[in-house]
Amino acid sequence: MATVSTTEKIRAQVGGAAPINSATSLDVATLGGAIGAFIVIGAAMVLGGSPKSFADIPALLIVIGGTFLVTTISFSLKEVIRAQGVMLRAVVYHSETPEDAAQRMLHVADRARREGPMSLQSSTKNAHAGPFLTQAIELVVDGLPTEEVENMLARESHATRERHIRSAGVLRRAGEVAPAMGLIGTLVGLVQMLGNLDDPSTIGPSMAVALLTTFYGAILANMIFIPLANKLERNSEIELMVNQIYTIGVTSVSRQENPRRLEMIINTILSPAQRVNYFD
Repeated sequence: MATVSTTEKIRAQVGGAAPINSATSLDVATLGGAIGAFIVIGAAMVLGGSPKSFADIPALLIVIGGTFLVTTISFSLKEVIRAQGVMLRAVVYHSETPEDAAQRMLHVADRARREGPMSLQSSTKNAHAGPFLTQAIELVVDGLPTEEVENMLARESHATRERHIRSAGVLRRAGEVAPAMGLIGTLVGLVQMLGNLDDPSTIGPSMAVALLTTFYGAILANMIFIPLANKLERNSEIELMVNQIYTIGVTSVSRQENPRRLEMIINTILSPAQRVNYFD
């Protein structure tokens, strides 16, 4: 079976042909890592005794409810709620890489060089172009000055980056609060245990319940909130580089520069392993 190169895929997508690959995909590393970690802990629970001993509704209420409410103190309610949806972006994300963006932008620049900027109008109707590139191309087609196009795209990239930083900050703050709420729950459980010392048979079970809040807090912080905050920051850096490539490319098209020069400029911001050879 013949293989389709990345350049050929980009030409098919930007040129208006049928899509070849999906714009979104599952992050196997995030999903597999989270599921695998929970499986390991679940297996340890089963092998070490009864899994039911790790379930306690009051402890869950203290850790989950307390983490949500205390995190809301540091941010607005709207930001905290938005962060819940942002967590999904670490699992289902836009799969465009800087290399793909470079190939796509070079094809757009090459087409504009051969057919004129107005020929790019059809590219804005393609879902694979993405909202940022679509907006950038529309600005050029509308005939806005190059400096104005560059400033508008820079502001859009900055605003997107700030939104991602705030959402990652919410998750990171929740990762700090969860263990603290676990400790508070443990103290609550210890106080309740010490208040019932008349019955020595309740000391062991009460201590186990008290420690569960610390367990839940550690799970939420180190297996959910902090890893997702790190992944969101990583994805944000990639998206920022993709937007930077599009900004450089679109302003180059606006100036009617040679696409080969654009390829050299784009390769200066890519790592050696990511550099493209579109015209070779």
